[in-house]
Amino acid sequence: MPPTIIGVRFTKTGKVYHFDGSSVAEIKVGEHVIVDTARGKNLGEVAAVLTETPPPPEEGGWRRIERRASPRDLLLKQSWQSKQTEAMIECRTRATELGLQGVKVVAAEYNYDGSRLAFLFCTETEDKADLKTLKRDMQKKYSAPQIELRQIGPRDVAKAIGGMGACGLETRCCSKFLAEFSPISIKMAKEQGISLTPTEITGMCGRLRCCLVYEYEQYVAARKELPKRNKRVVTPRGEGKVTDVLPMSNTIMVLLDSDERHFPVPFPRDEIQPWDEVEALRRKSEAPCEKHEGGECSCGAQKQEREPKKEPQPRQEREQRPAREPRQGGRPRERDRGRHKGTK
Repeated sequence: MPPTIIGVRFTKTGKVYHFDGSSVAEIKVGEHVIVDTARGKNLGEVAAVLTETPPPPEEGGWRRIERRASPRDLLLKQSWQSKQTEAMIECRTRATELGLQGVKVVAAEYNYDGSRLAFLFCTETEDKADLKTLKRDMQKKYSAPQIELRQIGPRDVAKAIGGMGACGLETRCCSKFLAEFSPISIKMAKEQGISLTPTEITGMCGRLRCCLVYEYEQYVAARKELPKRNKRVVTPRGEGKVTDVLPMSNTIMVLLDSDERHFPVPFPRDEIQPWDEVEALRRKSEAPCEKHEGGECSCGAQKQEREPKKEPQPRQEREQRPAREPRQGGRPRERDRGRHKGTK
């Protein structure tokens, strides 16, 4: 029988980790459980109960859920969480005394039973900081829990601190619902036509905004169906050149050749036809078709093949042809007047 895989989250908007929940019967979403992790025992909340068993991790299988969390476990967690701010201030003070430049202690996290204390920090430079003295001093200060110093990135710092986002939302996306950070590139901003001004595309963490990835796939799919800029198109008002496209509204801005104002006109995608396709259809319609075997075709190609073309006469034969005589009893032609000038 395959194991029951349970998704557990340790923070409000943290990443979901998978555990083997076969030892706990009828587990439901929202319940709290005690699990054995790489950093010791921890208390987490059930975020999902998977109906299909995913492939096992490469480390050697899933870790097991030990038991459901009791009310005593929940009270222990609350009591240790109330001491986290004090521990963070102590660590910041000691880091300042040691003269650790560029090291910022962001938060402190106690384990649910107080057996482990982790200090989260970030550095302003890419150089690795020497924190052995800080860790030794914190271990002396807090002798009971095991001290751990964990470095996090700028996005995790913004997630831990929280606050208002650069767009004006009261809570940043990373602190509100983002469980994982997706890779973001400047190409996503270019594809969506967003200004590349640093203040427009960077968040409070100093990195590219996470929201650049929200509509990126929709823009890419929409642009595949729309003509590119500077392409020639045919509209109901005549031919023109594409100056811009609006993927979300499926609209194309066209500069018409007949417009003297030189101002782009919006057209829906259904009313636009590529000029090269229209030109190819026109040439195909003018060319005689080749499917006239059996006499079923009426395009005229068969008739043109049956009637041989008249060969042009050589130039010498045209020059040796005698000139025409003027008509008898009548008025000479206009071209014969000069030839018979002086005759009566």
